Amino acid sequence: MSVERFLKQRAVKVTVDGSYTLPNWYDPEGRLRTFACRTTRVSPFRMIVDVPVVGKIGDRLTSYFEEFGKFEGCITDTMNGSFLYELEMTRAMREKLADKLTWIEKKQKDPSLLEARDNPRFVPSAPHAVLTLADGSLRGCFIIDVSLSGAAVSSEVQPPIGTPLAIGACVGRVIRHLPNGFAIRFVDSYRQSDLLRLISRKSRELQPGSADTETAA
Repeated sequence: MSVERFLKQRAVKVTVDGSYTLPNWYDPEGRLRTFACRTTRVSPFRMIVDVPVVGKIGDRLTSYFEEFGKFEGCITDTMNGSFLYELEMTRAMREKLADKLTWIEKKQKDPSLLEARDNPRFVPSAPHAVLTLADGSLRGCFIIDVSLSGAAVSSEVQPPIGTPLAIGACVGRVIRHLPNGFAIRFVDSYRQSDLLRLISRKSRELQPGSADTETAA
């Protein structure tokens, strides 16, 4: 199915964080790389997912979403920074997913569900940004979440801890690796209004998901 057709079908605009693996993307130890992702539109049959690495139509995926659990399926269409994910499941699983979609939509509209911390993390409405590495090369990335002092991102690259880089126009350093990406601590602290503008600043030379990639077979 195409994205165009899916947009005409009944579905729910639900934002749920998850992770996924693509075929032929391996880490230095030979294990399949895990990338972060986030749903934008979901039905019990398929979903549109924002991702750091898009993959190809026909690629088979394994994914996990905190609110949904584990899914398997394949990519049936792609867009810049996202893909349409066809879900393979039994009728009982689809009915369970439909019930969860209704519950999650109500939960996300509840203003009382706020995280209390000194630098609360939030998810920007535009999840894609550009990393500038120490050698000046550019790579697309997917923002898992961000605070006034740092960000967690997922990308085709996994820089070593301590690597200086910039996400958008915000300069920082890699402070730890995550199962699906890495964490960056900014050199400076920002006001939220400035941070959202600076972190999403993109280079014309690169669009998310379109960087030259290297895979290990």
